[in-house]
Amino acid sequence: MADSQFVTPTKITRGLGASKTGTSHHIRQRVSALALVVLVPWFLFSIMKAALTGYDAAIAWVSSPLNAMLLVLTAGAAFYHMRLGMQAIIEDYIGKPGTRAALLILNTFFAAVLFVAVVMSVIRIWTGS
Repeated sequence: MADSQFVTPTKITRGLGASKTGTSHHIRQRVSALALVVLVPWFLFSIMKAALTGYDAAIAWVSSPLNAMLLVLTAGAAFYHMRLGMQAIIEDYIGKPGTRAALLILNTFFAAVLFVAVVMSVIRIWTGS
């Protein structure tokens, strides 16, 4: 009964209120963050080690199936986490519906393009072509 005192007729008419998707968005962002807690230290340590050994060793490092797989997983988790964070910012701070929709679409495409670029690069190095 306490919640009904905050619902005004205007709010009911406009359909404003909770969109019922905040919990799943929050959980997805936390799960991707947990994946990054494990993957980013591995990535940083491996990149520093590969950078110190030279170009050929770095190529050999990416060519390793385990490293290639973990590199793609790291990129996927990072870009997904980035997309979720930018989505929250866009939804919270962009008022015009058309601009908001366009930015959300661009956000998704940008994250997808970055991920595809990483995957294609890793595959190209891994296969040696």
